[in-house]
Amino acid sequence: MIADDQGLLRAGFRVILDAEPDIEVIGEAPDGRAAVDIVTRRRPDVALLDIRMPELDGLSAAKRILSDPSLSTAVVMLTTFDVNEYIYEALRIGASGFLLKDTPADRLLDAVRVAAAGDALIAPSITRRLIAEFARTARPHHSGTPPELAELTARELDVLRLLARGLSNAEIADRLILGENTIKTHVGRIFSKLGLRDRVQAVVLAYETGLVERELTPGGDEHS
Repeated sequence: MIADDQGLLRAGFRVILDAEPDIEVIGEAPDGRAAVDIVTRRRPDVALLDIRMPELDGLSAAKRILSDPSLSTAVVMLTTFDVNEYIYEALRIGASGFLLKDTPADRLLDAVRVAAAGDALIAPSITRRLIAEFARTARPHHSGTPPELAELTARELDVLRLLARGLSNAEIADRLILGENTIKTHVGRIFSKLGLRDRVQAVVLAYETGLVERELTPGGDEHS
């Protein structure tokens, strides 16, 4: 489902998305209120929401969609404005992606597929600043396990630290000398215990709690 107050832009996105054999656009909305209505009725796998829309802005629409336990729609935010406050709020409420409107078509398609699969993708330029900001403002972690993470086992904490530094499941498995399927299981348990939707929210929480204090290692900032 595509929501944007510019009809020409919606039409352009529809052409790009409908051209793919595995993607079907099942609705368009000119504002946030209509977007919420369409998602509630049609239940798409992914909703592309412009962050600035009349009636109800994209962030407010996303909050309503993502807070409804009856819905499993992933939200990818679209904007012409590369503004930190929008990025942080979108990720905190559970958005699965945040892309600029001038993003290449292949990255748009990738973001939709990644979101539909239950993971997240953010434009690399946004991710680099996002992680740098969380690293700068993270709560100092002196000793012990942050209380928000008390439910995690020692091994799950190890996995979360590496996940927050941008490592893939295969890289985490190599670092911890474990099988990749074992890492996938640990990641799933981390998400379940902490009520997280995807790796982006895991990164946010790891920095906010002070579990991780340094920036991600180079090269790990495209998929989060």
